[in-house]
Amino acid sequence: MNFADRPLSLSISALSRVEGEGGISIEVEKGKVKSCKLHIFEAPRFFESFLIGRHFYEPPDITARICGICPVAYQVSSTAAIEKGCNVLIPENLWQLRRLLYCGEWIESHSLHVFFLHAPGFLRYPSLMEMAKDYPTEVGWGLQMKKAGNALIRTLGGREIHPVNVRVGGFYSLPEKKELKKLLDPLKKGLDNTLAALKWMGSTFSFPPFQGAYRFVALRNDASYPIERGQLYCGQQPVPIEQFENFFKEEQTDYSNALRWLGNDSAPCVAGPLARFNLNYYLLPPFLRDILKQTTLNYPCLNPFQSILVRLVEVAYAFDEAIRLIETYEPEGEPCCIDFKPCASLGQGISEAPRGILYHRYHVDEQGIITGAKIVPPTCFNLVSAEEDLKAWIESHPHDSIENLSADCEQIVRNYDPCISCATHLIKLTFL
Repeated sequence: MNFADRPLSLSISALSRVEGEGGISIEVEKGKVKSCKLHIFEAPRFFESFLIGRHFYEPPDITARICGICPVAYQVSSTAAIEKGCNVLIPENLWQLRRLLYCGEWIESHSLHVFFLHAPGFLRYPSLMEMAKDYPTEVGWGLQMKKAGNALIRTLGGREIHPVNVRVGGFYSLPEKKELKKLLDPLKKGLDNTLAALKWMGSTFSFPPFQGAYRFVALRNDASYPIERGQLYCGQQPVPIEQFENFFKEEQTDYSNALRWLGNDSAPCVAGPLARFNLNYYLLPPFLRDILKQTTLNYPCLNPFQSILVRLVEVAYAFDEAIRLIETYEPEGEPCCIDFKPCASLGQGISEAPRGILYHRYHVDEQGIITGAKIVPPTCFNLVSAEEDLKAWIESHPHDSIENLSADCEQIVRNYDPCISCATHLIKLTFL
């Protein structure tokens, strides 16, 4: 088929193997994309409104329900925002435990995406179940990795989904070291399986020679790969968290329930593993950088299809970091939380969810009641870039069949691992 000189209409009513409900519609005339829309039609969920009138200590439990895959991210960003507003300094040992809990989420979320959602498309399987028939060993790696991540969240957070041990000021209780040490063997096995998966996918998967001109948005740290905290950067420019809503801006389209966040110059940004990798590659441990030499993944990486490899790099890092944190953990005599009285305040918090930066902002009054809330999930940063990638792909493949174009377009969206349930918002409701 050649649509260089004829109209083309491509529509995918429901994207498969993504979290949430969305679709794609693309119109092409004379080889040029005239319309490209990534539809997010999952219903808005109004969590920001739910938070108004609630007590300052409630956001970790309420916002965790936004997502069953990345609840820890919501808990860490929300607690950091409340604590910053009240000028509460959290001891380093509690920050390290937050990092450890977050490692569990990176492991389980990335493993879910890599094996269950993304990998089948590279091998042209309709599902993981079909892929498992031909690759039982490799699928087994993914299942073990996800199980190990879930176990870490359960041990430290109280349960695997929507943990209940996180609170403003720290934790409700600290784990015993012997309980954490029980996790070391599955974590070490998970690291081995992750490295095996990285070598396998990095040497056998076929990645299209596709690159984008991306402006990356991610946290950066001086000493460690950013997870639970850090300084926000847009490219090489630091962005004070206090200026977040001035440096970036939101927009809404008439075909999507998800807000889109752009630079204040209206240029799109990209958050997530590719952004973290390119802005923090130098903080990866030497053993990981050496293993990358056995794969097709290079630094810098501007190929969004290779984000599947970057996620495996981050899983390996999270396993290695979790092992280190457990082996150095000493809970004796340490408080599990810092108690404090609320005050009239404005606080902002940000952390690196598996899919990218997650920003929270809260206004609290003198009685500790929330009077305003703002939540910006990472998927909101990636929607415009996903559409730009779709346009570029369609225009550069005028001879492909509709079937191949449809499959490739779904893979392009999966490159960003969109969490559609997290991203659904509405700016304004009009009743007629």
